[in-house]
Amino acid sequence: MQAIGFVSLWTLSSLLCGHLANPGEHEDVVKHAIKLHRGKGAVATQRKQWVLESCRKLSGLLRQKNVVLNKLKNAIRAVEKDTGLSDEEKLFQVHTFEIFQKELNESENSVFQAIHGLQRALQGDYKDVVNMKESSRQRLEALREAAIKEEMEYVELLAAEKHQAEALKNMQHQNKSLSILDEILEDVRKAADRLEEEIEEHAFDDNKSVRGVNFEAVLRVEEDEANSKRNASKREVEDDLGLSMLIDSQNNQYILTKPRDSTIPRADHHFIKDIVTIGMLSLPCGWLCTTIGLPTMFGYIICGVLLGPSGLNSIKSIVQVETLGEFGVFFTLFLVGLEFSPERLRKVWKISLQGPCYMTVLMIAFGLLWGHLLQIRPTQSVFISTCLSLSSTPLVSRFLAGSVRGDKEGDIDYSSVLLGMLVMQDVQLGLFIAVMPTLIQAGASTSSSIAKEILRILILIGQILFSLAAVFLICLVIKTYLIGPYYRKLHTESKGNKEILILGISAFIFLMLTITELLDVSMELGCFLAGALISSQGHMVTEEIMSCIEPIRDFLAIIFFASIGLHVFPTFVIYELTVLLFLTLSVVIMKFVLAVLVLSLILPKSSQYIKWIVSAGLAQVSEFSFVLGSRARRAGIISREVYLLILSVTTLSLLLAPALWRAAIMKCVPRPERRSST
Repeated sequence: MQAIGFVSLWTLSSLLCGHLANPGEHEDVVKHAIKLHRGKGAVATQRKQWVLESCRKLSGLLRQKNVVLNKLKNAIRAVEKDTGLSDEEKLFQVHTFEIFQKELNESENSVFQAIHGLQRALQGDYKDVVNMKESSRQRLEALREAAIKEEMEYVELLAAEKHQAEALKNMQHQNKSLSILDEILEDVRKAADRLEEEIEEHAFDDNKSVRGVNFEAVLRVEEDEANSKRNASKREVEDDLGLSMLIDSQNNQYILTKPRDSTIPRADHHFIKDIVTIGMLSLPCGWLCTTIGLPTMFGYIICGVLLGPSGLNSIKSIVQVETLGEFGVFFTLFLVGLEFSPERLRKVWKISLQGPCYMTVLMIAFGLLWGHLLQIRPTQSVFISTCLSLSSTPLVSRFLAGSVRGDKEGDIDYSSVLLGMLVMQDVQLGLFIAVMPTLIQAGASTSSSIAKEILRILILIGQILFSLAAVFLICLVIKTYLIGPYYRKLHTESKGNKEILILGISAFIFLMLTITELLDVSMELGCFLAGALISSQGHMVTEEIMSCIEPIRDFLAIIFFASIGLHVFPTFVIYELTVLLFLTLSVVIMKFVLAVLVLSLILPKSSQYIKWIVSAGLAQVSEFSFVLGSRARRAGIISREVYLLILSVTTLSLLLAPALWRAAIMKCVPRPERRSST
């Protein structure tokens, strides 16, 4: 009886508040209802009168709603039996009645959901944060579902309004004669309507019931041009062709990727402005670095720092800029493979295979040792050590670009050894990305399941090795039967038209990239192998393709290095400069010493002098640690602090790399070759 009285009291207070315009009167009525419920300030007769009155009003509303529903049903049957109406008109009227029925039912459900929500809140413990959190989550889910239903109903009303306008227009056309031009335009309009219905994807309706899909509250931020039009009608705002930005409760920002109406072209103006800004600012930054003797890539990184979140914060489409920058990595590694012929690879393949493996094992061993002393979890120690063991292939390829080695016959070229080891590290990168999910599970598992996790990791390693074997088998088939006829066809078709050659080479790069991705190997390896396969066709072929692809590579590389700068935070580096310098120097020295030690064991005696140059080229951290670090942070392997340390150490090591490389070149390379290498 108490629950019934509470429901009735809350219903009555809700109904009365709906008729009061003054907010103060709302508050007074609610306070009075709560006092009546608790038995304070009212006698038994007053409480009984409130209960009866509220029950009477609620039951009256429900009876009125049932009467209206019955009338709507009768109206639907009458419309269906009316022979004077067309099928389209019957469908429109019936649909309108059904929408009104749904509105009545949803309004009733909303009333009872609000009552039950308040009852649950009053019965809960206000000191229990977990209970309040669960109640808030339930209310949030209810609001999301209600918002979705209301959105669907609004869309249906828009469709009904459009149908009504079309019906009225058809009636007007029937009452007057149309000219030939009007008839043509009417046929075009109908064809356009059919086209929109055919190409429209019901992505919202198709995905809202998919498992794992959540409803989120977002803010829609219109473009400045749309906001400045104060006199624009609501319909004009809805049909605006600009790109709005959506911001969720986690401060993630989204832009439109595919519009509902695909017949109208759209462009992401934020992305265009970002690329234009990066291109303009990269020029003075590159000039500045060239003037002071640094590689231009550091100017591009500085450009990203100035425009990124730690600077002017003018880059809006960060994800899109990073995505475009990945193509710079693809084309850079393709040109590396183009210069790295299979003959040179055959000469140093044992060193290229053994060196990175030994270095990674030693780095992980040292990482576990330091992790044990500093009481760091083994999973985190393994991850950090693996990240730091990788070196930057794009950076080293810039160091080696255009150098003339002048080796004697039978001697080992330091550039071949260095690039071979870097390619093997790219393979290790793909292996580590594949093992990463198991590493995450191992970090969350108990000690009783360690053996199972080790077995799972070994199985994954076996799968990656099988994928690598499949990749090289495919490369052998392509080199033997396909690449020669394919290039000759491209060369024949591209006489006087270089775009066919560029398009054909790009398509081959993307084909090899796709093959390695499908086989769960790194996409970067596919780009390198594409260049190595084409280089097997001879020096003339290599020179022709390089002259076409290099300008594309240079522009995309600017975007890539600028995207690295977006994740560099100078203020954090300044605050922790002493710690970061110590960590960076420790990592650089450790990698240099380990590389010298490993190369001393695997290099022939006649080539021992190149170990200093190769070690200097490996003594920095790869920019792919940004990618690995972001994934590990999302997965909970590392904390935010460790992630920022990895980013800062990587950046500082890349800044120190040119100085270390020049010192090694000055010490170990003869003077005629030194001039071409630096």
